[in-house]
Amino acid sequence: MKKFLVLYKSSVPAAQQMAGASPEQLKAGMDLWKSWAQQAQRSIVDLGMPLGNPTKIEGTSVQQGDSKVAGFSILQAESQKALTDLLMKHPHQHAPGGSIEILEMMPMPEM
Repeated sequence: MKKFLVLYKSSVPAAQQMAGASPEQLKAGMDLWKSWAQQAQRSIVDLGMPLGNPTKIEGTSVQQGDSKVAGFSILQAESQKALTDLLMKHPHQHAPGGSIEILEMMPMPEM
């Protein structure tokens, strides 16, 4: 099985989405994630979590980052196509400006 880093991107930061949601909306969103996770459980290595407060380090400069990554998961599948098929029904597709980016984890040479 291949492992993949899955990045959930959004035009609205995860912290802002959660802060602006009612308890009912938060529960409904989590219910969608739980349902998807139950269907995908064989592929889940680490379900991940929301991310926030990006910091960018460039050379010796440290500043507020502008990343659109709102969360991550680590998933496994026989192929990127198989994982793509699994993610087509992922609830993040409904996030504001939501998109999902898949990166295959490559083995480190001589490690």
